Amino acid sequence: MGLADIHGGLYNEKGFDVPAVEDWVLRQRKPLPDFPGGGVRMSAQEVLFQPCDVVVPAAVENQITSENAHRIQARILCEGANGPTTAYADDAIDAKGIFVVPDILANAGGVTVSYFEWVQDRQGFFWRENIVNELLKDVMEHSFDEVVRYSEAHGVNNRIAANMLAIDRVAFVLKLRGIYA
Repeated sequence: MGLADIHGGLYNEKGFDVPAVEDWVLRQRKPLPDFPGGGVRMSAQEVLFQPCDVVVPAAVENQITSENAHRIQARILCEGANGPTTAYADDAIDAKGIFVVPDILANAGGVTVSYFEWVQDRQGFFWRENIVNELLKDVMEHSFDEVVRYSEAHGVNNRIAANMLAIDRVAFVLKLRGIYA
């Protein structure tokens, strides 16, 4: 329903023909706001505050602040960028009951696939793309489930749960291996 890039944004409550937008921007190299397939022109940031089910701030950090968090109209906030939501905005997001997939979780796919590449290089044995995708899906679904369970068990939001889980894992490994191992 909403798209944005460095040139600006478009919002269309009926949605977009995504392949046509990709062709316009990537192949024809034309500015997104000039896309002829419909939509209301607006700033890239303003797209974040339009009615939708899922909003994905995916490029710039500190986009959602304590001053504008109350304007989010989505049920789910999936943080594709690193740190798109300031710490002070979390309270407003929580108060609205918005389900957050924090950046530390939403961005884990790239790091996970980098690890898979490292493993393959070390073994000198390379996997087919479908195997990588299947392994990635398994890791991401398991990680998502763990963060949500941790959130529910400790009565904290998903961002705090993801950080608590990460710290617990590091502490466990340090205890297991010893600090100087």
